[in-house]
Amino acid sequence: MRDLLVPKRVFFTCGVGRSPDELTSFEMALRDASIECYNIVTVSSILPPKCRIISKEEALPDMHAGSIVFTVLSRLSSNEPHRRISASVGVAIPEDMENHWGYFTEHHSFGQGPEQSGIYAEKLAKDMFGSISEGVLDRTMNMTKSAVVGDEGDWTSVISAAVFLLD
Repeated sequence: MRDLLVPKRVFFTCGVGRSPDELTSFEMALRDASIECYNIVTVSSILPPKCRIISKEEALPDMHAGSIVFTVLSRLSSNEPHRRISASVGVAIPEDMENHWGYFTEHHSFGQGPEQSGIYAEKLAKDMFGSISEGVLDRTMNMTKSAVVGDEGDWTSVISAAVFLLD
């Protein structure tokens, strides 16, 4: 069996964007997260065995503008003044990453701050992992971005992402 599309590395990033236009605010969030120049394909929920978690700074030099990038993505937008929005990606990481897979979860919410949203995303990932895996959980973590929509009612978008690298 060939593993052509099994990611070897993953990194986390997040961003916030603001604009009078919803789509532009999303683009600004992608820019803030440094992933605006890729063709993003959203996927769910599996952290493959042997997939190394790396930093964004380590990953970006290996990526090329226009590349198709598989991403676990949480996003939320609002233009309701003073509304808090959050986007989180949680991950449950197995103790034996050589032989077991982990789980990602996407969570986005109104009214939750970054800590509450992130904890909830981690809980979801832990619960998903525990529901099917015989492996032992090593740890959980999250990437969360939270923002409050401004007074003027412009659109605000938040994103959090786990971005896979295939090589």
